[in-house]
Amino acid sequence: MLDKLEDDQYAHRRKINHYYPFHDEGEWELGKFLVENLTQTQITKFLKLKWFDAPNCARPSFTTKDHLLDWMDSLPSFAPWKVSKLAFKGYKTVRPVELVWRDALEVVKQLFSDPTFANHMTFNPYVANVKNQREYGDYMSADMAWKIQDHLPLGATQVPIILGSDKTPVTRLAGGIEMHPVFVTIGNIDSEVRSKATLRAWRCVAYIPVIKFRVHTDYQSILQARLWHKCLDLVFANLKVAAKDGCFMPDPSRYIRHVFTPLISRQVDPWDLDKFQKAAKAVNLSGVHMPYWRDWMFACPSVFLAGEVLHTCHKFFADHPLKWIKEALGDYELDTRFMVQHKRVGMRHFAKGITHVNQMTGREHRDIQRTIVASIAGAVPPRFVRTIRALVDFFYLAQNPVHSPESLQLMVQALSDFHACKDAIIQAEARKGKKGVKEDFFIPKLELLQSFNGTIQKLGTLMQFSADVTEQLLITHCKDLFPRTSRQIKDFTEQCVRILNRQESMEMFGLYTLLTSRGASLVNAIYAEDEDVTIANPALSWVSRVLPDEVKSIHGPRPVRNHFLKGILSGDALTAFQLNITPDYKSLSPSDIRTKYALLGFERALAEFICCSPLSSGENSCWDPKYGRFQVWHKFRLQLHSAFQPRVIMPSRVVQAYPPSDDFPFGNCDTVLVETTGIDGKTTSCIAQVRLIFQPTVRRGSNLELPSCLSDPLLYVQFFHFISSPDDRPELAMWTVERTYTQEENGNRCRKGAVIQVTDVTHAVELIPVYGEAVANSVSSATSLERYERFFLNNFADKESYHTFSTEFV
Repeated sequence: MLDKLEDDQYAHRRKINHYYPFHDEGEWELGKFLVENLTQTQITKFLKLKWFDAPNCARPSFTTKDHLLDWMDSLPSFAPWKVSKLAFKGYKTVRPVELVWRDALEVVKQLFSDPTFANHMTFNPYVANVKNQREYGDYMSADMAWKIQDHLPLGATQVPIILGSDKTPVTRLAGGIEMHPVFVTIGNIDSEVRSKATLRAWRCVAYIPVIKFRVHTDYQSILQARLWHKCLDLVFANLKVAAKDGCFMPDPSRYIRHVFTPLISRQVDPWDLDKFQKAAKAVNLSGVHMPYWRDWMFACPSVFLAGEVLHTCHKFFADHPLKWIKEALGDYELDTRFMVQHKRVGMRHFAKGITHVNQMTGREHRDIQRTIVASIAGAVPPRFVRTIRALVDFFYLAQNPVHSPESLQLMVQALSDFHACKDAIIQAEARKGKKGVKEDFFIPKLELLQSFNGTIQKLGTLMQFSADVTEQLLITHCKDLFPRTSRQIKDFTEQCVRILNRQESMEMFGLYTLLTSRGASLVNAIYAEDEDVTIANPALSWVSRVLPDEVKSIHGPRPVRNHFLKGILSGDALTAFQLNITPDYKSLSPSDIRTKYALLGFERALAEFICCSPLSSGENSCWDPKYGRFQVWHKFRLQLHSAFQPRVIMPSRVVQAYPPSDDFPFGNCDTVLVETTGIDGKTTSCIAQVRLIFQPTVRRGSNLELPSCLSDPLLYVQFFHFISSPDDRPELAMWTVERTYTQEENGNRCRKGAVIQVTDVTHAVELIPVYGEAVANSVSSATSLERYERFFLNNFADKESYHTFSTEFV
C-alpha cells in the first residue's frame, strides 16, 4: 500500500527530498502538528507571530494557512471521500440528503494491503486443538469460515467484512446535524488489533445523514431506515460484486490474491406506506423492503447480526438485573456495600455508590459486575443470588477471548441456571414496570443470549465484534473531527471531505517518510513470534524491529512493561515481581517497624523464617535480625501471563502494604494468594494480607554476609484460612475465608503472621466482606478488611481471576 506514494506525481522530487513539498523533517512535523491540533484561525494567528521575524528564527516555507492546507491536500490519497446527493421519489426532506462516503471496496483493499498489519493477519481458515479440544478464537477458526471457503474457487482467499455503525450528533452549531458513521474492518486482522480504535484497523466509509422527511411523524422512522439502507447500497455496491465474482488485491507482502468479500455480522406494495407499515408491524418487521444485504453473497442476517457483548450483556445488565437488585436491597444498602469495599490500585471504586449515576458507560457496567454477586449475598434470598450469579457467569464466559466445547457448555449451563432460578426475582417482586410488578421475562436481549453458543461456533469469539471500539470511533471520527470545520452549514459536507482526506493522507505520509528517510523497506517482513507478546500496536511493533530508535514517532497504545526481563522471577518463572530501586524507607530497625507498622510479631516471625530456611554450604547465620536494618517498600508489582493466551504478558498488578495513618488507621494492605511448600513437600495455597514489604541490609564496612534466604525481598503477611468451598454455597460458587488467629504465651489471641519470600505469591486477589443482612455502621473502605472476620474470595475480580479461581486450587 505504501508503495502507492512512489507512483505519485511528485515521486521524482521525493527521491531527493523525502518530505516534499515540505523543506525537511522539522517543517513536515510542524505542519502536521498545526493541522492536527489548531483551527484554521489559530494557524493564521500562529504564522503571524512576531517570533518568526527574529533574526535567528527560520520562517517555514508555508506562509499562510491556505498555503499549508494546499500542501497537505497535495499528499497522495488512497480511497478519496466524495459527496453524493440523494432523493426519495415522492417524499421531500427538510434539507438536502448529502451522503459523505467512499468506495468500501477501495478501503478494504487499503486495509488488506497495509504492511502495518503484515504480522497480524490470517488468510486461511484453520482448526486449533488445545488439550484435545477444538478452540474457537478469531473468525478464521470458526465453522462459517470453512463453510464459505468450500464455496470459493481453489486458492481463493476470503476477506470477511465486519461493519459497525451508530447514530451520533455531529454538532449543535451546524443546524443540529446527526449522522450514522459507518465503519468497516476485515476479519483477517487479529481481533486483538481490531479491538483498539487507535490502531487504525477500522476505517470509516460513510457518514449517513439522519434526515427529517416532510411526512406524518408515524412514517419518519420507516423512511429514515430506508434511507440508511439505500446509502449502504451505494457504499457497498462494489464489495457485493466482489463477494459474488471475486476480485484481485495485493496482501501486505505485495502478493496478489484472488479474494472474495463475504459479510460476516409478506407481499404488499412497499411504497404504500400506510398499508406497508401496518403489515410490517403485524409481523414485527421494520418496514425496510430493500435491505442492503439482500444481494450480498453469503450474507444472512441470522448469522452476521451476531450477539454483541456491550449492548446484549452489559446494557442488558444495567437495564434489568441491576434494577432487580436495587428493588430487592434498596438504594441505601446497595450503595453502602459498594462504598465500603477495599480500594485496590487499578480497580474502579464507587466512593458514592452506584444508584445515583443516571447514565453509565459499558466500563462502569463491567465494574459493577465485578463485585455485585458477593456484595448482595446475605441481603437477598440464596436463589436470588444464584440467579444473578448465573447471569454474571454467563457474561464472563461469553467474553472469553478463546472458547472450547467445555467453556461453551459452561456458558450454556449458566444461562440454564438463570432460567431455573429466575422465579426468585418474581417472588421478591423485584421486576417492575410502569404498571407495577411484572411476572414475565419478555425481554428481547434475554432471548438473544440463547444464540451466543451457536454464534461463537459459526463466527468465533464474540469479543471480536464488541461495540466498544465503535463507541470510541465515534469520538475520534465525529466528536473530535467535525469541530475542526468552519461550522458553516452551507459547505459543511465539502469541508468534512477535505478534512477526512487530509487526515488519512497525513497518517500514511508520516509512516512513509519515517521509513524511507531511514532507508527501511516499505514491506513489513513476516517474522516468527517466538517471544512473549507485550506490544499490541502493529505499527509500533514494526518500527521497533526495523528502526528501534524511532519508536517515539509512533502514536497509539504503548507496550506492556515486561518485568520478566529485569524483575524477580518465581521458581517456575511464571510470575515476575518488581520493586522500585529506591525503597520508601532506606533503613528501619525492628523497633521502628514494630512501632510504625504495629506489627508486634514481626521479629519472632523473621527469626522463625531464618531458622526454617536451609543455609547454603559455607554460610553462617551470624547476622542477628534483632540488630539488623531493613529497607521497606509500600508496594510491589506482580505480573503474570494470560491464562487464556500463555504467550501474552498481562499488565502488572500493584500490591500495597502501607503503614497505619490518619486516612487508614489499620494500614492500607492488599491480599494475595500464596503457595507454600511444607516439610513433606506438599504445596498448599492460602490467602494472606501483605503487611510489610522489606529486605534486610548490612551496613557499609561490615564483614557480615546475609544468608541466601534473605537475598530477595520478603513479606510479612497475616493469614486467612478456607472455611467453605464453592460447593458448600452453590448460590455463590465462591470460596469463603476467615482470618486466622493464634494464641500467645500470655493467653491473648493475635493474628497469625509469618515471613515469606515475595516469590511465594502467585496472584493478587480481592476479598469482599461477608456483610450479612446489613453493613455495620462503623465500617468504611479504609477499615472493611480489618473490621470483618469472614470474606468471599471474589472470582469475578477480573476475567483472568475468573478463569483461575473457577477451578479448584486448594
